[in-house]
Amino acid sequence: MKYTKLILLLAGSMVVMMCVPPSDTNVSSAQDKKRLDSLRELRCPRLMSSAAEYYRNRDWKQTVKIYDEITTLDCDEWNPNFAPPQEIYQYYAIAYEQMAKFDSSEFVLLDGLQKLPDNLELRKRLAYSYKKQGKGDQEIIEYERLVEMAPKDVTIMNELSKLYKETERYDDQIYVLEKILALDEGNEIAQSDLAKAFESSGKDPLDVYRKRYESNPSNLGYGIDYVDKLTQADQYEDAIPVLHRLIEEDPSSTRVYRKLAEANKAVDNLEKAAKAYEELFKLDPRDGRIAISISDVYLENDDYRQALKWADKASSMDNKTGDGLGQKGKVYYYGWDNFRQNPYTNDDKLIAKLAYDYFIKAEKKGYRGFSKSAWLKENEKEILYGKAQWFMAEDRVKRSRSVSATTSDYDWVTESLKAEDGWK
Repeated sequence: MKYTKLILLLAGSMVVMMCVPPSDTNVSSAQDKKRLDSLRELRCPRLMSSAAEYYRNRDWKQTVKIYDEITTLDCDEWNPNFAPPQEIYQYYAIAYEQMAKFDSSEFVLLDGLQKLPDNLELRKRLAYSYKKQGKGDQEIIEYERLVEMAPKDVTIMNELSKLYKETERYDDQIYVLEKILALDEGNEIAQSDLAKAFESSGKDPLDVYRKRYESNPSNLGYGIDYVDKLTQADQYEDAIPVLHRLIEEDPSSTRVYRKLAEANKAVDNLEKAAKAYEELFKLDPRDGRIAISISDVYLENDDYRQALKWADKASSMDNKTGDGLGQKGKVYYYGWDNFRQNPYTNDDKLIAKLAYDYFIKAEKKGYRGFSKSAWLKENEKEILYGKAQWFMAEDRVKRSRSVSATTSDYDWVTESLKAEDGWK
């Protein structure tokens, strides 16, 4: 039992004290101390050596037993150089930890901290023992003490930040992370954690993301994160110059070019959006979806010639999904819808038929995008170029077996409509 030997020693001393006159008390105490020192001189070196040996051999039960006697004799008070108190209480606690006796480890460390109240390592181990016992509040208190004791130790503050995050104390986490960044402005982990803490707390993290990026302008990921926050806040105009700086850092980033295109599109800079998409296509010329995006931007800008050009490119690359064919149908339909007359001209009907034909081809391949094929078919006689129009065509047209648009409204259409088998 802990303190047994020391109690016996003291009891013996008391018996001696009772047998001598009161005037000899000081003499008796001195004699008791001398006896205790003699015992320590004899036992402590052996005990420290045995403790080290048992610890190396991972014999935790014996390690605990030996350290119990060491602390009972207060070997550290006898010779703190030979028996350092931090080493004693630290290894004593670790032995209990290895035995999963974290309550005993806690007791040992609290005992050690009575002697070494400012010892960081012992207090860290105490926090760990609280953690293993599920005493989260006490663990946090210990780390708060540690931060007070070592206000410039970033590692300790990082641990406290994690604890605040785990317990959803985001305001406290923000306070600690800001202290870290005051000491280490370029700390990327703290910057990321601070941004996330702001989001979790419901506060606007935009300024945090800005500072993080500006302190690390060569970090593409930080720049993209900042851009994403700007666009989420509908601040596309502010995002565009950031994206240009990112392109200067990495001209091969497809992610940045795509975001630049989207940002320009959001503020109706359609020509710039198209150019950004075209630069993106240069970086990834096998992606037909980019060609469709370019076509869509030109279509939105009523540039049917360029829209059709890129739809052609997309359809030439697409052999499976039908998306490129569907995009051609879309361009033809939008052009028809913009230029159609009342009543419909032959050119109107011709372009409508081209749109319809491409929608049908696309849908046979599984296309499920924009399509007016059902509506066009439903109004076929009124809207689509067919046998009746072919009957009225010139002889030279019939001989060529194809018909083309002739009006200026449709001068962007380079494709002819081929005569179908039912047309004579």
